[in-house]
Amino acid sequence: MRQSIDRILTTHVGSLPRPNDLLDLMKAKISGIGYNREAYEWRVQSAVAECVRKQVEAGIDIVTDGEQSKTGFFTYIRERLEGFEPRPQQRVQSWALEVGAFPEYYAQYFKEAMGGGAIAPIVPLVCTGPIRYHGEEAVKRDIENLKAATSGVKHHAVFMPSVAPSGVGSNEYYRNEEEFLHAVGAALRSEYRAIVDAGFLLQIDDPFLTDIFADPRLSPAERHTRALMFVEAINEGLRGLPPEKVRFHTCYGINEGPRVHDAAFADVVQYMLRVNAGAFSFEAANARHEHEYHVWERVKLPDGKRLIPGVITHASNIVEHPELIAERLIRFARLVGRENVVAGADCGFSSQATYRTEVHPTVIWAKFQALREGARLATEQLWS
Repeated sequence: MRQSIDRILTTHVGSLPRPNDLLDLMKAKISGIGYNREAYEWRVQSAVAECVRKQVEAGIDIVTDGEQSKTGFFTYIRERLEGFEPRPQQRVQSWALEVGAFPEYYAQYFKEAMGGGAIAPIVPLVCTGPIRYHGEEAVKRDIENLKAATSGVKHHAVFMPSVAPSGVGSNEYYRNEEEFLHAVGAALRSEYRAIVDAGFLLQIDDPFLTDIFADPRLSPAERHTRALMFVEAINEGLRGLPPEKVRFHTCYGINEGPRVHDAAFADVVQYMLRVNAGAFSFEAANARHEHEYHVWERVKLPDGKRLIPGVITHASNIVEHPELIAERLIRFARLVGRENVVAGADCGFSSQATYRTEVHPTVIWAKFQALREGARLATEQLWS
């Protein structure tokens, strides 16, 4: 992540809605009924091109493929790692305190949104054998599609997301969780390196780090130990890669809920900064976390690092006013330096391939346009 020498740049977190006809083809691929591989591959390629073009037109400087090839944030890794088996009979448990406090709300929410609206169910994966990476062809196709899509449009840089080791599954094979996570990190290094070698920025997606600090079963000491274990596994995957080619994203997930039990960013930030990345993306726009910019009054951003605070949120269909976006950016710029701030989003807008995203696709592009305008207004004030 290079410093911005004359303006605030814009980016986002990665996932964007897939076109309906691509979703139809994804469903056919999953079921195996009426699946035409050539038609599917062509539509993924064209969807990536459309997605990149729309990002550029909306004013995004650092673009990505919108994860158009992936059926889901949690499920794409099944195609890329050996040693796991699906356990469809198990349930994915999220946000225990939140669900316990608002059971009626979340019963409805999980049916209609999140995994409930995805074209493929979220199936837990369990490690039952040695972990090896075998996703070379899949990541190669993703890289080729993104290179083709960005070759003819004006952009500042390109990034591609990949999952953190802690988001892959659970362990029944290795002696303990630490050994398991390091094995995942070592295997994912192949994907991480392929993305960097392609000339892209690598984004590590890790909404799981924050979960540690909202887990009522863990003591403060256990939270500290577990957070360090997560970070060390990420750094194992990043070993040998230049930090300036890596950006790390953490958040609280795609959740339009009350969010009263989200972990405080002050609890997370010290561990986030231990990741060997050059830039850090986090939630800062939603109503539960906007005030937490004050953390940077007490925490020093290490030299050479950048912040990508979310200044538009994925948890509301309200389009933020550009003047508010500018205010948010200026707050961070005054605390850590204008050259160290990139305008971002709180989280992705479609971590699962679904016909119904929480934020309507037309609203997402309006949010990006507001992001562009807010960054312009902030630039006028910061570089006047």
